[in-house]
Amino acid sequence: MSIVITGATGQLGGLAVRHLLAKKIPANQIVAVVRDLKKAAHLAELGLELRQGDYNDRASLEKAFAGASKILFVPSPDAHDETLRMAQHTNVIQAAKEAGAGHIIYYGYAFGEQSKLPLAVTHVSTEEAIRGAGIPYTFLRNSLYTEVFVSPDAVGAALQFGALVANAADGTVNTATRSDLALAGAAVLTGNGHENKSYNLVSNETWTFGDLAQIISKVAGKDVVYQPVSYEEQKGMLLQAGLPEPVADMIAGIYQGVSEGETSRTSDDLKNLIGTLTPLEETVRQALQG
Repeated sequence: MSIVITGATGQLGGLAVRHLLAKKIPANQIVAVVRDLKKAAHLAELGLELRQGDYNDRASLEKAFAGASKILFVPSPDAHDETLRMAQHTNVIQAAKEAGAGHIIYYGYAFGEQSKLPLAVTHVSTEEAIRGAGIPYTFLRNSLYTEVFVSPDAVGAALQFGALVANAADGTVNTATRSDLALAGAAVLTGNGHENKSYNLVSNETWTFGDLAQIISKVAGKDVVYQPVSYEEQKGMLLQAGLPEPVADMIAGIYQGVSEGETSRTSDDLKNLIGTLTPLEETVRQALQG
């Protein structure tokens, strides 16, 4: 058996590797596909086989996927350009087909058909392309990462100003941590009966930014309140902080999506795959330590 992990030097792919090793999968059965072999020395030290593969180079991917019984397909990080991203994903799918891969596990986006975020279109289109390729599949449809909202910078700013500022109104959030989502990938890779199934990997319980402010206050021992603002105010603050306009638009757009119900849906799929989910309070603690 050969398990191939794409994007293995990235955060999600790297965590999936760690979880596979924790599940006692022999390192020599895991192939790490990376764009830059020099950045993957730490994976070689763990005993993994390294193979060079670039999402822009289909031929390199075909070689990298040779002999793969299962491929964990981590999406392209080029989220700023969805047209490029879809072309890259097409390369991965065609290479997997040419290599005769037995099973492709793709990290998509939860409830993508109902989403208004631009990134969702690419994920839904990628799923359609995988189905069209005829490869047995599992779609792990990720929530937004909890760390998108609970980063060291965001928590630090909330503590500095005594306020958690966002244009999320009273929207509810169904996020999961990268580690929990990576663990779901490891569970599918090492489990049975997941072929041709889709899982919406979101929390079965939601939280609000008011809840998050209370948790930050509790963990840090300093009062923090939630201060809702408008989209324009949020974007303006991000621009003032030095972020490029496309990034400011994207971040404010995500918060706006929260306010409009983008992250309100729940599912038991993630809990059923991995058991207990990481509590929001634990993520806040990690952010404060980070």
